[in-house]
Amino acid sequence: MLAFGSPTCSNIGFTSSSCHSLLRELQQIWTDIGESESDKDRMLLELERECREVYRRKVEEAANAKARLHQSVAAKEAELATLMAALGEININSPIQSEKKSASLKEQLGLIMPLVDDLRAKKDERVKQFGDIKAQIEKITGEISGCCNIVNSLSSLNLEEHDLSMRKLSECQSHLLALQKEKSVRIQRVLDSVNEVHTFCGVLGLDFSNTVSTVHPSLHETNPGQYTNISDSTLEGLDQAILRLKTERKVRYQKLKDVVGSLFELWNLMDTMREERSKLSRIISVLDISESEVVEPGALSLEVIQQVSAEVERLNKLKASRMKELVMKRRAELEDLCYKTHIQPDQSTAADKSSAMIDSGLVDPCELLANIEAQINNVKDEALSRKEIMDRIERWLSACDEENWLEDYNRDHTRYSGGRGAHINLKRAERARITVTKIPGMVDSLIIKTLAWEDEKQKLFLYDGVRLVSILEDYKVSRHQKEEEKKRARDQKKLQDMLLAEKESIYGSRPSPRRSSSFRKTNGYHANGNGSVTPSPRRNSVGCATPELSTPRSYSGRQNTYFKEMRRLSTAPLNFVAIAKEDTMSFSSIGGSEPESPPQG
Repeated sequence: MLAFGSPTCSNIGFTSSSCHSLLRELQQIWTDIGESESDKDRMLLELERECREVYRRKVEEAANAKARLHQSVAAKEAELATLMAALGEININSPIQSEKKSASLKEQLGLIMPLVDDLRAKKDERVKQFGDIKAQIEKITGEISGCCNIVNSLSSLNLEEHDLSMRKLSECQSHLLALQKEKSVRIQRVLDSVNEVHTFCGVLGLDFSNTVSTVHPSLHETNPGQYTNISDSTLEGLDQAILRLKTERKVRYQKLKDVVGSLFELWNLMDTMREERSKLSRIISVLDISESEVVEPGALSLEVIQQVSAEVERLNKLKASRMKELVMKRRAELEDLCYKTHIQPDQSTAADKSSAMIDSGLVDPCELLANIEAQINNVKDEALSRKEIMDRIERWLSACDEENWLEDYNRDHTRYSGGRGAHINLKRAERARITVTKIPGMVDSLIIKTLAWEDEKQKLFLYDGVRLVSILEDYKVSRHQKEEEKKRARDQKKLQDMLLAEKESIYGSRPSPRRSSSFRKTNGYHANGNGSVTPSPRRNSVGCATPELSTPRSYSGRQNTYFKEMRRLSTAPLNFVAIAKEDTMSFSSIGGSEPESPPQG
């Protein structure tokens, strides 16, 4: 049985005198009651158990209080560390660490609390400073970015509460100063750009308010509470507007310069009076300075340009009426030159088309006249390069005319009569036979020359719109066919003569039959100056069974779509000059191509 005053009682803090006095008093009461020893021991054990439970409850309460106090100290230390880290005051906890080892928990809490309260106040002050700076930064940033709604600075500040140091505050202040400087620069740029736009609008006669309002409404009129927009889009819009206005100024200046240049040309061409020129002297004086120096309001307006353009149009109409006659005259000269050189004229400047274009105003008469002049020069140059071939063509055509005359002469059964001029025609026939023998060589030489010309010029040699080589090839084919026809006619005549000879041998001699009337024809003679009669040259033999030779003259009769007239025989007499020796080639006479020579008397 435990007794008060034992080591257990002394360990729980009771004094020995108190315990013994209480135990004696309790034992006396039990003795007076008459409790047995066993009951006394049992009740002492219960008393001891109750004492232990009270001790245990007190110990637990003290432990809980200690834990809460320790937690509070830890929380304050953590808050203190957070505040110091946020404010950038790392060395403030050095004296606390030295006293913490010897101080109790309550003492530690008492040391930390003033520091925490002081840092909280400092944090609130720092947050307010950051808030003011951030508000200004976000306002200027909104103006620069063009965002009209300014965000509350405290809402975005919570994202950066971990860093409220003086270094961060200094960075924000530097950022604010940079933004304030940029804002000042942007405002100055906007003002300069707006002034430049105003100057351009005045020179070009444009509405300034509409021009800047298209960039941003705040540039023209600023309502109460509305600030002038200085965003990148506004600056870019102003730069683009200035660029457009500069381009428009350049275009109008050049247009006015061109119109005035045309006006000067017309004045000089039309001999305009000085009094009439003075009406536009103020407008023209703008061109005395460079484009960048033009600042006079309305100097390059559309009304000014239209006024000068109207004067140019009036003078152009007056000039067109005078130029039309000159154009028609030069076109006639071009057609005459083309006709003489057998070159097809350009139909784009034909007389009817030129007249229609001038009347409709679709083309400038000066340009049309210059075009015709260029065509005339081109025709002259081409005619010069074609001269050698054209001379050969003339000699060939002359030989063909001689050949036609010779055919008509040979078909005349009275050619050997003793009439006046017969000996002259006989001499001409001899010369014609010599000339005819040279025609194949002429044609081949002309083809070679023409092909060489085409290779050199890289284009076809056209004779009144048809390729000369094609005409010559057709002529050769026609000539060959004609020779074949003549050969067949001779063979048939020989056969008839043989049959007639056989009949005469059998039946005796008979008078030769009269010539068929089909071979008779009106003699195409004309009187020479000496009174002799000579056949007139012609292209086709009437009643001839042989095919027509395709000379340029006969070719033109069959190809009306290409030629109008190859050679004006009615207006120009034929030239039967002998062909030069250097232009001829040695060719053997075509057997049977010509009738037999008349017997020599």
